Amino acid sequence: MTLHLYFARKFAIALLGVFMVFAILLTLLDLVEQLRRFSDAGLGMGAALELSLLSVPQTLYRILPLVVLLATLVLFLGLARSSELVVTRASGRSAIRALNAPVAVAILVGSLGVAAFNPIVAATQVQYEQRAADLKSNDGSVLSISEEGLWLRQGGTEGQTVIRAARANLDGTVFEGVTFLSFSPEGGPVQRIEAARAELQPGHWAVSNAKIWPLDGVANPEAAATRKAMLEVPSTLTRDQIRDSFGTPSAIPIWELPAFIDNLENAGFSARLHRVWLQMELAMPLFLVAMVLIGAGFTMRHTRFGRTGVMVLLALMFGLGLYFIRNFAQILGENGQIPVAVAAWTPPVAGVLASLALLLHLEDG
Repeated sequence: MTLHLYFARKFAIALLGVFMVFAILLTLLDLVEQLRRFSDAGLGMGAALELSLLSVPQTLYRILPLVVLLATLVLFLGLARSSELVVTRASGRSAIRALNAPVAVAILVGSLGVAAFNPIVAATQVQYEQRAADLKSNDGSVLSISEEGLWLRQGGTEGQTVIRAARANLDGTVFEGVTFLSFSPEGGPVQRIEAARAELQPGHWAVSNAKIWPLDGVANPEAAATRKAMLEVPSTLTRDQIRDSFGTPSAIPIWELPAFIDNLENAGFSARLHRVWLQMELAMPLFLVAMVLIGAGFTMRHTRFGRTGVMVLLALMFGLGLYFIRNFAQILGENGQIPVAVAAWTPPVAGVLASLALLLHLEDG
């Protein structure tokens, strides 16, 4: 137990060190990028640093498997140089048993990352996107899904329009049970429209069976209300903008993701992208274990055997290869080419099995 705690402590220190190095480098690089991106908005150094601190957690979370791989290389290269693995083997313990502690730490880090770091990343990502949108312009669109239906905001020089719909088609271009509430640039309500159906066309919404209430300067909106069989409501939105308004699944905390998926499907949209992301997050601890085993498989040799640089390079190549295979499987899962479970769980399972086969071959022949 003492030996396992010793290896676990050394791996945790290596992991923290690699993580901090990446955090500092990414913050400095992102700081320069924020200053360049928002130079026209007169962004100061303090505001740019604040934006960087909101943006960097998402990048760190995405490269967490690579951080674990590098920490594993640092750990076992250090143990090999100090001959501690030789002493471990000489004491009658299998070198593979020395992996119990790093694997346990990887599982703990992956579980904490999914349970705690994921919601933090989601919150910082939302804050960053909101502040970035404020610095750019007020002409964006925001879509929200709730139990009452979906809500969409479109903006322009003539003011903002809030759109609510009971249901929509898969790409968000046809709304049913729709309400348009228009506001002036000063913020006051101008007009309300309720319709049975609205379809997005280039430059406008084609609204069917609409009832219109004027709200600006009218004492009795109901008395002034009119009905139209067809109506065009100006819009600058496109199908791609509506799709992007859902936001990435990473912007939703994992604890809220199942309910969001249910609301998304009840509103008539496809939640396949969010289902793939949820399963990949649940598979994160196992993927980190695969990274630990890959790093250990190439660096548990003693340095006297030589070719240390080649083995490190091979470990990085295999680790990066598995990382990109995982991303490729995610794309296939999101496009419906393979089942969700296969896209999320096959890369980490394959990585664990392949690295275990390598370790057993090297250690036991």
